[in-house]
Parts: sequence; structure tokens; C-alpha cells
Amino acid sequence: MPEVICTTVYQFPELSDAAKEQARSWYREAAFHDDWWDAVYDDFERICDILGVSLKTRSVRLMGGGIRQKPCIWFSGFSSQGDGACFEATVGHAKGSTREIRSYAPQDQTLHGIAGRLQAAQRQNFYQLHAEVTHRGRYYHEYCMSIDVSRDSPTGQPPAEGSEETVVEALRDLARWLYRQLEAEDDHLTSDEAVEEEIVVNEYTFTDAGRQFG
Repeated sequence: MPEVICTTVYQFPELSDAAKEQARSWYREAAFHDDWWDAVYDDFERICDILGVSLKTRSVRLMGGGIRQKPCIWFSGFSSQGDGACFEATVGHAKGSTREIRSYAPQDQTLHGIAGRLQAAQRQNFYQLHAEVTHRGRYYHEYCMSIDVSRDSPTGQPPAEGSEETVVEALRDLARWLYRQLEAEDDHLTSDEAVEEEIVVNEYTFTDAGRQFG
């Protein structure tokens, strides 16, 4: 025969400290959104546009059966050796990038430096440099990017001495910058304060041991 079982449930503020920790752990493992990095990606795409880095895209099938183009950005993190971020792109000269990046991110000295180095390399080569960035291997960090730098010179001149290395290191630093932003966002979203806020806003309920109910 059917049996009715009554269970007392609690809002997060009503839990003991030990039960709260259990509730936070549940949220981090089971309720954390898969697309938490979207805001970081959106910011990165804007920065790439400013710097003359045109991210490649790939087709991703949606649950409803449609197709969506997503930027070729990947990362792994955040506690293992070899974690990092990488991307695929074509790179060219972006006029006014050093001024624009300072306007967009006035406090970010790392981005200012990347923009300055890319601009200096372009100036050395009469703004004729191009780079092709592709991902290789099964890991995701800055050294998984193959970066081929060339010069579109009408007389067949090669890149000026040292400019290829400048572009390569600037783009690797851009990947490192992205990884740090992702790590910071993850730290913020999984902090006790942020997790507790999400639990309360979504009105999750728990048993007295901190197990999510319902």
C-alpha cells in the first residue's frame, strides 16, 4: 500500500554550520551552471576584436537540433599541471588598438603590454604581419597553440628580425591572460558567499543534514 512519509526541510539560513557546508558542496557539484564561463568568453572576444585577433569558430549542435557557431576557445582547470587556455585565430594589424584597449580596460597593464608589443611588431614590418593560430594535441594551454607568423610583403620580404617571436609570445600571453580571468571567475562563483546567495535566491531546501530536498 502507498505510504506517506513526512520530511522536515529547511532553508539554508536555518541549517547548522556542518549542514551548510554539505549544502554548499552539493551546489558546487550538482547545481553549478555549465556555461559559467560565457561572460569571460564574451569579454575575451571583444578584446580579441580590439587587438586584431579574429577568433575562428566551430559548429556546435544544440539540444533542439539547430546549429550554433561558437568561438574556438578551450581551457582546462584549475588545479592540475598543464591546465591552461588556448584559442584558434587569424591575426592581423588593428589600427588604433593600443588606444582602444586602454579605453576598454584602463587598469589592465597586461593587455596594454600585449597590444603595445603587437603594434610594435607591425610597425617594424610596415603593418604587413599576419599570424595563423591553431590548436594541436589533446591539452589546452598556451603551448598547445601552433603560431605561424608571415609577412604579406609585395617584394617578398621576410618578417623583421625578432618580430615573429614578439607576436608569438604576445599571443601566448593573451592565452595566459584568458586563463587567469577564467580562474578568477571560477574562484568567485564557487566562493562561499556566491554559492550561498544562489542557494537562497533559488529557494533550495535541505534536510537537517544539509542534503538537498526536492
